[in-house]
Amino acid sequence: MRATVIYGERDVRLDDVPDPQILLPTDAVVRVVAACVCGSDLWSYRGIAPTPHPRRIGHELVGIVEEVGAGVQAIAVGDFVIAPFYFCDNTCVNCANGVSTSCLHGGWWGSTDRDGHPVDAAQGERVRVPCADGTLVATPTMPDDALIPSLLTLADVMGTGHHAALSAGVTAGSTVAVVGDGAVGLCAVLAAKRLGASQVVAMSRHADRQAIALEFGATGIVVERGDAGVARIKELFDGIGPDAVLECVGTAESMDQAIRSVRPGGTVGYVGVPNGGPELPVRTLFNSNIGVNGGVAPVRGYIEELLPEVLSGAINPGRVFDLELPLSDVAEAYAAMDERRATKVLLRP
Repeated sequence: MRATVIYGERDVRLDDVPDPQILLPTDAVVRVVAACVCGSDLWSYRGIAPTPHPRRIGHELVGIVEEVGAGVQAIAVGDFVIAPFYFCDNTCVNCANGVSTSCLHGGWWGSTDRDGHPVDAAQGERVRVPCADGTLVATPTMPDDALIPSLLTLADVMGTGHHAALSAGVTAGSTVAVVGDGAVGLCAVLAAKRLGASQVVAMSRHADRQAIALEFGATGIVVERGDAGVARIKELFDGIGPDAVLECVGTAESMDQAIRSVRPGGTVGYVGVPNGGPELPVRTLFNSNIGVNGGVAPVRGYIEELLPEVLSGAINPGRVFDLELPLSDVAEAYAAMDERRATKVLLRP
């Protein structure tokens, strides 16, 4: 079969790799219907996260179950499934506490499972899924093709935007600003609006992304950054700032923007993967009673909540995909996102 392999900085290739096989009774083999490139994949692509040796890459997928191990009970051959960006048993104490990203028996695509077996990454034709009963969520019926993009967002970006909003305490009537206009930031706009925020301002300098933010419910756009961005945000929120700022980038500059923009006593919900040295100014937080909450999003726990609204069309987070390519064009998919010619790229094997 074919799968994406990263060799180093700006060097991704489609290689022939071994077909996945059932190795443990709790495994499933899934034929990938759609995968995608994530903003966090670009840290490796740009060389910020080193690649000491070639490895498979990708962590978001939807697909159809082709084979299950003898111990799999909740998932069946033929099911259409959503796979979050990690695998988990969904039963251990950490999963029960709502932090399935810290599952005692889980792990990450493209790494190894707890028994030392290699785990396939998502940007390929098929994958072995460890802990299949806990990891995979089956849709009630085979979905229409038009729903595939939105279902794929439940594997990561929609759940991650939702986590940012929950972490910041967004509820009905909250005022919100979102730092970052990538797929996660745009989904954070949608998530905040879905939770009842009365005002959601998106920070964006790109007309195409501004249009999606407005479609998702943003009530305003701020193009300024740094001191000017802080001043503009505060101006839009009675001179003091919003109740919540959702940080969806992961750099020192984006975290600084978020902390300086939120009102005293407000909360920053952060989900941007920290690359670039963001550090918390504890004295500033202390002096203004600002809270910071978030981290890697436990999206597996959000899929069942969000799935009915995707299936009904109540939300359409798949709008963040503005380029679709065959898996054979994966190098162009990475280049398009790296060069900001695309917000998020969907790949079809």
